[in-house]
Amino acid sequence: MVGGRNAKPYLCAMLSALKNSNRPFMIAGPCSAESAEQVMEVARSLDTSRVDLLRAGIWKPRTRPDSFEGMGEKALPWLVEAGGEVGLPVTTEVASAAHVEACLKAGVDILWVGARSTVNPFSVQNIADALRGVDIPVLVKNPINPDLQLWIGAVERLEKAGIRQMGVIHRGFSHLGKSNYRNLPMWEIPIAMKTEFPDLPMYCDPSHINGNRDGLLPIAQKAIDLGMDGLMLETHPRPDEALSDAKQQITPATLSEILDALVWRRMDNIDPILANKLAELRASIDTIDDEIIRLLVARFDVTEEIGEYKKQNNLTILQLDRWKKVVEAYEKQWVRKGLSANFVKKYLEILHKESIRRQTQVMNQRGTSDSNEVIW
Repeated sequence: MVGGRNAKPYLCAMLSALKNSNRPFMIAGPCSAESAEQVMEVARSLDTSRVDLLRAGIWKPRTRPDSFEGMGEKALPWLVEAGGEVGLPVTTEVASAAHVEACLKAGVDILWVGARSTVNPFSVQNIADALRGVDIPVLVKNPINPDLQLWIGAVERLEKAGIRQMGVIHRGFSHLGKSNYRNLPMWEIPIAMKTEFPDLPMYCDPSHINGNRDGLLPIAQKAIDLGMDGLMLETHPRPDEALSDAKQQITPATLSEILDALVWRRMDNIDPILANKLAELRASIDTIDDEIIRLLVARFDVTEEIGEYKKQNNLTILQLDRWKKVVEAYEKQWVRKGLSANFVKKYLEILHKESIRRQTQVMNQRGTSDSNEVIW
């Protein structure tokens, strides 16, 4: 039930430093802790005036069994010591109760639940049970597959275990076929998550979305433009030599360049003059939307008349030739006027689906047709 939840005051300690800041919250560090020297080198190379949290993978859930799976528990002191050296809190991924216990014992400041764990409620519950009674911030990455309810469920399981300092990380979603992304951003899902939990800090992980060190800035900027609170970027002193995810890691110098180029957008405290102009433009949008709704109601009234005509003359609801002609004509016309082809396709499909639903009701003289049925 997106949007139906009461706002809850998630008091994430990691955000306290940003209350009066003009920059995003930054999480940076290597994909994996490979050696004590490597983690320390990264930490010392970061601009700690702009990086707020040092990250490194200790256990790496890999797709193939012979891949580098992290250095394990012995690497925890490397991360904690490096953070202490430069004055940064540290975070790592946990996937089991044993990981949680080891991190708590080592003094890790913040934990995160990875995408491969979020997708499995048993794993999340196992982590939540291990954290019961512990006051530590926890970040939850979106599940691998585009399932909003799994993401919500992971937050709720931790919440029920007593965790009150939480944040979420958008790292994109797995997909089939070719794409410019390693994981599709599917921005509508993190937006829905933010709607569900308006007070939950949200960060974006452009490294995992892009899967390549080139092209991280546009993803990072879009995340900021959409009101996300910060970023997680994988940073390595020599990315090409990294033992995991080498292609998507950047040097600390490149990280600084990205931060220099970012435009940090405001969500509130707008100048009164700007606020008045924004209110005027929004009022114009509201007027146009009212007219669109009026026209849609009129359109579907005609749709029902067509359904009655088809019923009286024993015609099928689905007229495939007509549908194909409409799609072809409208796609060309509307794309020429500046609308994206993807928007036009989705809009027409929604119109067609609702038309079929209404005509089915007319045909059956009852309102019991499945509104989720798709038959084109």
